[in-house]
Amino acid sequence: MPNTTRSPLRPALLSALLTVIAVCGGDAVARVFPFGPRHRAVNDLANQFVPFHAHLWDLLRGRADGGLLLDWRAGWGTSFLPDYGTYVSSPFAPLVALFPRGDIEYAVYAVTVLKTAVAAAAMTLLLRRLGGRTGPAPSAARPLGAGSWWWAAVLGASYALCGWSLAEGTYNPMWLDGLIAFPLLCLVGEWVREGRRPLAGPLVVAVCWAANFYTAYMATLGAALVLLVRLATTESFRWRTVGRAALTTGLGVGLAAPVLVPVLLGSRHAHPGLVREFDPAPATDVLARLLPVTYSFATPAAFVCTAVLLLAGALLFRRDVPGRERTLWAALPVAVLASMQWGPTHLLWHAFATPNGSPYRQTFVLSGVLVLAAWAGLTHGLPDRRSLLGGTAVVLALTAGALPSPFLTGWALLLACGGLAAVAGALLLPARGRRGMLAAFLVIGTLLGQSAATTAYADRERTARLDDYPPWGPEHARRAAALAAADGWPAYRTDAGLPRVAGNDPLLLGGQGAAYYSSHTPAVLTETLTALGGGWTSRGRNLLSLDNPVTDALFGVGARWRDGAVVRTETYLPLVTVRPAGPAPVYGPSPFRNQELLLGARVYGAPHAGACPVGTEVFLWAPDATGPARLGDRETRLAGGQPKRRAALTSLGVQRVPGQKPVLPGPGGALGCLDHGRLRAAVTALRANAATSVRVTSDGIRADLPPGTTGTVVVAAPRIAGWTCDGGPAASYGGLLAVPVAGGSSVTCTFRPPGLGAGLTAGALAALLLAGVVRSASRISRPGPASPSGSRRPPRGPSG
Repeated sequence: MPNTTRSPLRPALLSALLTVIAVCGGDAVARVFPFGPRHRAVNDLANQFVPFHAHLWDLLRGRADGGLLLDWRAGWGTSFLPDYGTYVSSPFAPLVALFPRGDIEYAVYAVTVLKTAVAAAAMTLLLRRLGGRTGPAPSAARPLGAGSWWWAAVLGASYALCGWSLAEGTYNPMWLDGLIAFPLLCLVGEWVREGRRPLAGPLVVAVCWAANFYTAYMATLGAALVLLVRLATTESFRWRTVGRAALTTGLGVGLAAPVLVPVLLGSRHAHPGLVREFDPAPATDVLARLLPVTYSFATPAAFVCTAVLLLAGALLFRRDVPGRERTLWAALPVAVLASMQWGPTHLLWHAFATPNGSPYRQTFVLSGVLVLAAWAGLTHGLPDRRSLLGGTAVVLALTAGALPSPFLTGWALLLACGGLAAVAGALLLPARGRRGMLAAFLVIGTLLGQSAATTAYADRERTARLDDYPPWGPEHARRAAALAAADGWPAYRTDAGLPRVAGNDPLLLGGQGAAYYSSHTPAVLTETLTALGGGWTSRGRNLLSLDNPVTDALFGVGARWRDGAVVRTETYLPLVTVRPAGPAPVYGPSPFRNQELLLGARVYGAPHAGACPVGTEVFLWAPDATGPARLGDRETRLAGGQPKRRAALTSLGVQRVPGQKPVLPGPGGALGCLDHGRLRAAVTALRANAATSVRVTSDGIRADLPPGTTGTVVVAAPRIAGWTCDGGPAASYGGLLAVPVAGGSSVTCTFRPPGLGAGLTAGALAALLLAGVVRSASRISRPGPASPSGSRRPPRGPSG
């Protein structure tokens, strides 16, 4: 295909522009943030991605409690590097720091649109790189002429505007790095095939894997399949080339190891999530999802512009395309789709673990190979009438197969058939002149119309079907300001409290609380919080703030948000206390008793005849209950029900009427009567031997103790893997970080995420090996010495 444009960036910029117009236009039609009153705050976008980007903003601006290794804000102190590598290690994520902190949702939206546009540009550059026929055009071919560049732009944008991107990637913005990675890794495959750029190849792989290892893994599998097809269709297959591709990938992954290894080990130490068996979607539903304006959580969002489907279908009938090329490119999308539906290959695509949620997270690879198949035909010119008729029949057959699906909408049929007619008409027009401009208008109009409509439909359906949360607004800004004004860290913690905004309120609103939601929520944290009466959702990975005076005292919470304001208390312990030498507490089934074991004092009493003594605070433990509980005129709602949810130990208020019994939502609840006088006395006793000063850092904590301290020093933070104290392994005291001391005056604990050392070592070895590979390649490509006749020997390029 001739290069008819002076600037190779021209089609890439057009594809990016088309992508932005389609995404923003669809959101505007749906009147979704930031173009209308409907919000985008659903599921993990609200629970994880926006809060983690807010925390990254704080880190970049120097306002965070902690650093890259240790986060002191969420989960009473957790490892941050695995979360960084999972949620915000994208090269685009730091751009949020250019926005005001209060506009973090705008920042995340802007980064989401930017990633989608970059994916379009990357695919367009790949298509232009793959394009081109070296020999004369067959007589039957209809050359693209000046249309080659805009066709590349349309197909590149079609990839970025696939259903997976519009329906799933938009509220999982970390996955969009995989959308960018696929064309980039295919480009690396081209460099490998040609024996070029031995340095750039591994570096691109490293950036892709560090940005989001999960989708980069899937993109790597897809790029490997594309490379095999390219080697077979260009008759350049060499085992040396395959080996060089494996080496390039291995070096790139090795360079990313300082992030990847802690992420892997963080997952191993995490509380186990839901394990589910893969259930392939019905074929009719899979076909329906190829069309615009469909939505479903448990089927592959495989929509691509009808132009892609028509061109890929026409490839089957093109006699001007060599048989091997036609067969392999047409078979590749079919093979990828079949692998998505078969259990063993489904597990292979998802790193041998069925996802907890959408089971078709690799669908963007299917969209990518469909675009490449469409382009493989276009590199030989426009399809003739016979091929076009065959491709139209293929699209109509796919549409007919989707008719029984309940996901098929009237708008889907209308847009699919209208788009098919428009694109088929465009392909019948000459590629030059005014008719060529009309063809471009028809194809681009089809792309924008179908993609914007699919975006708008997904916006509406997603909000209606998924959990939604209140978007950032003036009330949240007031709450964040109040928490900041009350902050006294590390003298005491300030808890973001209830009601919660999302799953990571300490990261979003500020303070240092128990709430935390991540794929890496430590098992020890969930177990400890559960034993003390904490509540959670998402089967134990989404931990809720625990509003309880005893746990507030134990974890040094001196202020918390409650009933629309910050409430302060003096009944809290310093971050570091000293307990008598002896065995650590062993928890049982009662959170009341477990709290007393960790505190070292009895503070709860049992109710008499179902009622607590006047003046005590009544707490209800009913983890599986759902519904209202009431004491007098105060009502509290519980939301339990294992295994998905667990209701927290809940205050029903102070007992003011003798003999008044609480009204419970169901049988099986337990009551505890908290004596605040006893709690104050227990806190006073522990303060007497507590640390005299505490200093926290981004990777640890140091406490000065009274001279001659003996016993067990306990830090009010979960004993997660990675802690060492005074040069040795840290101990556990009821799930908290601890270290025995005998006559000590200070304690220093340092945190290193598990796998960080191994990751740094692997990264250094990969860098050394890469330097050797680059040096060797430069020697091979260097011209040899002059021959006796005065000429130089021809340069030796890599074979294959």
